[in-house]
Amino acid sequence: MTHSKPRPDVVTFGCRTNAFESEIIRDHLAKAPPGSRPRVVVNTCAVTAEAERQARQTIRRLRREHPEAEIVVTGCAAQLAPERWAELPGVARVLGNPDKLQADSWDPTTEAAAAAGPSIQVSDPEAVAALAPHLVAGFEDRARGFVQIQQGCDHRCTFCVIPLARGPNRSVAVERVIEQARALVAGGLHELVLTGVDLTSWGGELPGAPRLGALVAALLEAVPELPRLRLSSLDPAALDEQLLDLLAGHPRVMPHVHFSVQAGDDMILKRMKRRHDRARVIELCEHLGAARPEIVFGADLIAGFPTETEAMFANTRALIDQAGLAHLHVFPYSPRPGTPAARMRRLPGEVVKARAAELRAAGAARLEAVMQARLGQTAELVLEADGQARDPSFLPVRVDRAVSGLVPGRLIRVRFAAIDNGSLQAEVIG
Repeated sequence: MTHSKPRPDVVTFGCRTNAFESEIIRDHLAKAPPGSRPRVVVNTCAVTAEAERQARQTIRRLRREHPEAEIVVTGCAAQLAPERWAELPGVARVLGNPDKLQADSWDPTTEAAAAAGPSIQVSDPEAVAALAPHLVAGFEDRARGFVQIQQGCDHRCTFCVIPLARGPNRSVAVERVIEQARALVAGGLHELVLTGVDLTSWGGELPGAPRLGALVAALLEAVPELPRLRLSSLDPAALDEQLLDLLAGHPRVMPHVHFSVQAGDDMILKRMKRRHDRARVIELCEHLGAARPEIVFGADLIAGFPTETEAMFANTRALIDQAGLAHLHVFPYSPRPGTPAARMRRLPGEVVKARAAELRAAGAARLEAVMQARLGQTAELVLEADGQARDPSFLPVRVDRAVSGLVPGRLIRVRFAAIDNGSLQAEVIG
């Protein structure tokens, strides 16, 4: 007798916003009546062609391993090209980004409907004025939770297709953000991450146009039982002074800031239609680093953007050291259909690949240096699965698994004893 592998209910690609929305999908799936056809959802990402390739590969694997399941494809890639995903063998339904959050979208489909061919339900994100009013109670297999504070983006970077998939900026009201945070903390989470597509745009369309710093301050005051708060990627062009003050010194705001930098050359930044320059990134890192020495910076970087010369690339490479960027998300440039950058003169693939590897190596060296400086120090952290964790500065940590009784999600105090395979090795001391 053969046994199939355990069936996941949702497979998530891409950003933390997708991870948050996958929990909403799980809640909807859990309400299916007994006897409903089992479903597997693939929540896709459209940032790069590689992300889409991995999603297609996953769909093929799921069809092979779970032939009894209805495969539903959603997320940004599905929003942008629903017919292409519906054509994949085994796909029964395609849902757009607005549709995947609505309970009505998850009413069980009949076998007859599935047999008739895949259905497509994709709404225009531009027409969705508000976010789905759904509280998430927890996150499967995660020690930290995500709180979505906004959706969409009003900017038009030349390389990015996400505004087409997510629509314009819409902000979650302060009261709703606080309610979601309280629910997650009450469920046992000690660490939350504020997330969105363009985090620093929060509040722009709300009455009085409050800034992100005001939201963070209100959340910290209203939920004193939350010990640790993080923010996902921030636009260097749009940090307000109140937010800078909180990042520089509030003990419950973790000392880790990730910037959406993309490049370290001003001409390339202009061609990307970014709103900051390299000097602004250095200024922010110097200011925050002087105020809070333990802070560690990260950045998104695109390697091999069209028209990037060796000298332009050298400026991006130099920025890693000049700004002290340690946590790097490096993306080899990937042309996205319909974007202005896709019409620009592209670099040879081997050049793009080599530049991405060089940036990753530089980031790894910087991260290693930061970890070396932490040896012998102590820290409090949230234990994750399999003995993994992140310190307050988001440095990767491996905890001594010989210690019994350690439960994922628990706050523990450790001492950093060594570095091995890119992680701090920690001894539990409390």
